Amino acid sequence: MGDVSPKQGLDEPFSGMNEHVDTAPHVNWLTSLANRLVQVGPGRWLALMLLALHAAVVIDAEPAVTRAFLLAHYGLFLLWQPVVRSESRIEPRLALPVFAMAALLVLVDSTWVMALWLAILAGLMGAVGTSQNERFSRWAYLLALAYLLALLLAWVLPQSLGDTSLPDELKPVVHYGLALIPLLILFLPATRQKTASSTLDFVYGLMLSLLIMVVALGAFAVVAVAKVSYAWALVQTLLGMAVLLLSLSLLWNPRAGFSGLGQVTSRYLLSVGLPFEGWAQRLATLAERERDPESFVRDGLADLHELTWIRGGHWQAARGEGVFGEPAEHSVSHAFHGLSLTWQSQRPLTPALALHVRLLSQLLGFFYAAKVREQTLREQAYSQAIHDTGARLTHDVKNILQSMKTLIAAADTSTPEDGERLQALMKRQLPQLAARLSQTVDKLKQPAEMDAASVAAKTWWKALQTRYEHDDIQFFADTIDDTPLPQDLFDSVIDNLLTNALRKRQHEPAVAIEVRLSLNPLVSLTITDSGAPAPEHVARNLFLSPVASDSGLGVGLYQAARQAARSGFRLALPDNQAGRVTFRLQAMDSRQQDTPGS
Repeated sequence: MGDVSPKQGLDEPFSGMNEHVDTAPHVNWLTSLANRLVQVGPGRWLALMLLALHAAVVIDAEPAVTRAFLLAHYGLFLLWQPVVRSESRIEPRLALPVFAMAALLVLVDSTWVMALWLAILAGLMGAVGTSQNERFSRWAYLLALAYLLALLLAWVLPQSLGDTSLPDELKPVVHYGLALIPLLILFLPATRQKTASSTLDFVYGLMLSLLIMVVALGAFAVVAVAKVSYAWALVQTLLGMAVLLLSLSLLWNPRAGFSGLGQVTSRYLLSVGLPFEGWAQRLATLAERERDPESFVRDGLADLHELTWIRGGHWQAARGEGVFGEPAEHSVSHAFHGLSLTWQSQRPLTPALALHVRLLSQLLGFFYAAKVREQTLREQAYSQAIHDTGARLTHDVKNILQSMKTLIAAADTSTPEDGERLQALMKRQLPQLAARLSQTVDKLKQPAEMDAASVAAKTWWKALQTRYEHDDIQFFADTIDDTPLPQDLFDSVIDNLLTNALRKRQHEPAVAIEVRLSLNPLVSLTITDSGAPAPEHVARNLFLSPVASDSGLGVGLYQAARQAARSGFRLALPDNQAGRVTFRLQAMDSRQQDTPGS
């Protein structure tokens, strides 16, 4: 190995750095050029493209020079074209037509090919121009469209017909006058508006291209048949097209009562191959009859036998799936509101039929979602009914248990001298507790009948006094007769309210409790205690929703308030202040029952 000097070792890295510095200006120059080309607006490329086209078509030069201008024109067209985004990658299947069109335009020396190319360009100009919002952009594409039409009708088409002897005063106009239009476009204020392929009106562009081709072929037909000059043939063709377009515009939207071709066409496109109105009516009838969402979808799809262009398909939902019809080669899928539908047809669907399939899928999806919501509401209503019944029975059992605890406490604290009085108390209370427990069990079997059961006011009031005679509760009543009272409602409300009041007395021994019953003019039951008032947030939501509390206050009253509303009564808290807390269960008159929220 040879010796390496320190200088040589230091020089090697610097030499690599010098090489990097030498190549950097080239990379920066190419990057700068690319950035400048990207910043060029579409109007500039349009003007340069038309100038190159003008030089290739109008200027009488060597074939090689003409092909060079045509190639430059086509390259500028690729830079301007609005069909494919500039940042997207060109696939081989899209690149092949691009190169084929370039070869046809450059290598085939035919005025008819040029006329076809000008018609295509004019259609693109019209399609792009309709999507422009800025004024100068619209003017640029209108001028470009005028230039292409003038070049086609004043120069290319006469040469296609063999009439190359243009008037001398027309040649300078074509050579120099038409060139001013691209120059004017070039010097218009630049715009930064980019045209995406999704905003192009391809139908408008196609119709414009076909219209220009019809004018060219019409002029050729008039010249060939009538043996007249090209100018007169062009005038006749333009007049004929003007009359045809005027007639079509009148027929499209007439004013004499006829619906017009526009509505006829729209009606045809919306009803082609599909009796939509009749099928929608049958679907609505089926929706009223069938409650299960999956059965509704299955029966609705089985009713599509009239659609000959649909062979079959497959559907899938959260709770099931199925097939209908027969399998076919082509398919299209849609999913709406949890319903996935796959439609199969013998041939690919046309755009109009594809739109129908989408509308059909949406309609089925909407009906299916409605059925799912309806089933969910039924399940929730069923669960809510079970919850309400369980909550009511729980509070009834709790009240019975509280009464039993009171009897047990009385038995534990009694003395031998109280034996006879305790025995009398047990004889009075235990049958009532057994009857109440039996009624509670019967509610599980026949809740509606138990809610509708009634009892005479005199009987119920006497039983109430007997049940709470040892709890130091004062009872007041006006004249009591045999007015029927809803027994289950009054028992539930009085047990809940008195249990809460007695529980309050455990913390506040001096609390006085009184119960007052009035039958005239409306049935009214009032329970008042002298304890602490309910908290504001509890009082505000006491009868509107269950209220969480350590003692359970509010849940039973919420259920009792709902039961009272179903029976035509109203449970309220008219007075909630320290020393006077009043609950009132009162029957509502007809006006209160008809008033929402009463």
